[in-house]
Amino acid sequence: MLTELLNKSVTAEALASILDGQIEGDSRAIATYPSKIEEGKEGSICFLSNKKYVDFIYNSDASIVVIDKSINLSQQVKPTLIWVSDAYSAFSKLLELYNADVEQYNTHTFYLHPTAKVDPTVSIAPNCFVGKNVRIGKHCIIHPNVTIYHDCVIGNNCIIQSGAVIGADGFGFAPQADGSYKKIPQIGNVIIGNDAEIGANVTIDRATMGSTKIGNGVKLDNLIQIAHNVIIKDNTVIAAQTGIAGSTTIKENCMIGGQVGIVGHIEIAAGTKIQAQSGVAKSIKEPNKAWNDTPAFEYGAALRSQVIYKKLPAMLKRIDELEKEIERLKKG
Repeated sequence: MLTELLNKSVTAEALASILDGQIEGDSRAIATYPSKIEEGKEGSICFLSNKKYVDFIYNSDASIVVIDKSINLSQQVKPTLIWVSDAYSAFSKLLELYNADVEQYNTHTFYLHPTAKVDPTVSIAPNCFVGKNVRIGKHCIIHPNVTIYHDCVIGNNCIIQSGAVIGADGFGFAPQADGSYKKIPQIGNVIIGNDAEIGANVTIDRATMGSTKIGNGVKLDNLIQIAHNVIIKDNTVIAAQTGIAGSTTIKENCMIGGQVGIVGHIEIAAGTKIQAQSGVAKSIKEPNKAWNDTPAFEYGAALRSQVIYKKLPAMLKRIDELEKEIERLKKG
């Protein structure tokens, strides 16, 4: 395993074999730890997949750099290079194997309800709460201070970061004649599929009835609010501070930027991309489109509108001048 190699130092030749790459330079070059390309030192292994960072490699003292075949170098470099077809994915694989040596939580300073069923391969950190009838699948990692309320279901290979709350009551209140609000019992649950990652301090509310559902491969950044009965389908990714109101469905392979607000009871088509700080107030029915602004509209039109916004003061001045000219012409 790669972690065993890294603990003893690993050669470029061994890494190239693991990552299916081609070596340029000294195949006997040795690295002992990973680092960022801009911080590469002797003994480190870095990766380069973004052309914006290419200048860092020319002055890098890193021993080994995993580099994307799409990168063109204009001069010789000091590190040994391992050329791969997708440097980002290759380095992700390396880090995944490297991280496998990190000690898993093995203490029992958490609360586990007697009726909960947790696979023995699951790692649960201290100060977690796992409630009644919870089900957690294989190879999950539950970080400190996570709360998983009763009846919730977590699939296999999931990661739940610190402070996340799964299955708290949804925001359901009935207005009363006297102006007060009466709580509506929330009797559903949350179901999270396989290979999902839930960021720190994310809150996923339980359904009023039925289930709030998070699909396979969904990745949620930190500080996201997902309301009751929301459905997020497979392989959708959502950035921090986004809020999704109740009973909205977000279909497969969507990408949602930070601080996006989405109203309830609408549907977002598969493959939709929503830019940061947009507000979505109605359903998006056409798949694979990008959206921007508040209220959100098609991305290209939004960019053209932004150009017009900047010209509005000059346009207003010109309109005033034209109106005055028209008045002069009327007066002869």
